[in-house]
Amino acid sequence: MRSLWEYANPKKFIETSQRVLPAVTWASVACLVVGLIWGFFFTPEDYRQGSTVKIIYLHVPSALMAINAWFMMLLASLIWLIRRHHVSALAARAAAPIGAVMTMIALATGAIWGQPMWGTWWVWDPRLTSFLILFLFYLGYIALWAAVEDDDTAADLTSILCIVGSVFAVLSRYAVNFWNQGLHQGASVMRAGALAGDTEERVSNVFALPLFVCIAGFVLLFVALVLLRTQTEIRARRMRALVARERRG
Repeated sequence: MRSLWEYANPKKFIETSQRVLPAVTWASVACLVVGLIWGFFFTPEDYRQGSTVKIIYLHVPSALMAINAWFMMLLASLIWLIRRHHVSALAARAAAPIGAVMTMIALATGAIWGQPMWGTWWVWDPRLTSFLILFLFYLGYIALWAAVEDDDTAADLTSILCIVGSVFAVLSRYAVNFWNQGLHQGASVMRAGALAGDTEERVSNVFALPLFVCIAGFVLLFVALVLLRTQTEIRARRMRALVARERRG
């Protein structure tokens, strides 16, 4: 654990992330290129949904990352509140715009997918509603960081907001389990036996395999962007500290 906390040192974090970043970036590009080309061009049409099913390769990974990005922010915020490590607070701040974009992609692709399948662009389904609220929490989180001048105070307030917003992250993931009503089906990809099950809700291997490659690509892309943006946040914080010191001097 002592070696793990060493990365809370900004200098150590930047040095390590700079070594890791190229590999993660190229791995994400490879997975995304392979997964998207495989999914969009080399999978058949679904017997029920036709070619519209292929939007799954954008919708599902982005939705998963939208929710899990918030959980990553929650973990980083808790570390800040408990251990007061600035890198964790800045990592949470760095992840917020990425998570917001993922949420927006998931909402847009869900609407595009829902129109031919459900006959409407939007319904106040429990999962859709909680997902929309999660997107608003993302925007509120970003706005709160920008509104408060003192970084430590902003980190405290946004950490509390992140804890509250986690309720809607959980609802976005498990709303189908909590409420039977709604148009969304239960989990069919990220569950035990997704590839081997024999229920109607499971995803066929011909669609699931490229989907898992796309999910890996989105995860690696998220990691790469968070590392890059956290480096930028650390440098920006140093610059603000230097400017403030010069003004006092």
